[in-house]
Amino acid sequence: MAIIGQVIPDGTFQAFHEQEIRSITLKSYRGRWVVLVFYPGDFTFICPTELEELGSLYADFQKVGAEVIGISTDSVYVHKAWHDTSPAIKKLSFPLLADPGGVLSQKLGVYLYREGVALRGSFIFDPDGKLCAYEVHGNNIGRNMQELLRKLQAAAFVHENGGVEVCPAGWKPGQRTLRPSLDLVGKL
Repeated sequence: MAIIGQVIPDGTFQAFHEQEIRSITLKSYRGRWVVLVFYPGDFTFICPTELEELGSLYADFQKVGAEVIGISTDSVYVHKAWHDTSPAIKKLSFPLLADPGGVLSQKLGVYLYREGVALRGSFIFDPDGKLCAYEVHGNNIGRNMQELLRKLQAAAFVHENGGVEVCPAGWKPGQRTLRPSLDLVGKL
């Protein structure tokens, strides 16, 4: 199960990215925000709609200094086949990581053992590699990737300001933030 503050899991994984299969390690992204987006499987109904929306926002995630990684329990070869046949997936600029044994999915508590797939889980890790936000959905409910971007922007704002300023509900960049009084901080 994921816990706020936990360090991003270590390991080397195969990913399909920029027309090739390559090995990546999650710890190699230290110093950057990392957004892991788990989905149940390639060649499904809801997954391409989520990933296509995420792909259309990818430049906005990068403006915050984040790398986005899509993850399913499919093999890297299935990711390649999906990329080669799906117009929506062909447009993606971020890597699709293969987690065929569910190792990473299990470490973050989104693995469904009976089905051998991951739940729809979104995880935001800060530049220090610590989990600062996550959300998990049932596999029959698609996520809003604009809301995921908003959460990343809020987390980045709070991180950059050392937690002195915090973001209220629905906060977007440029809007008013809150400054908890020092009297209240000790009582929370």
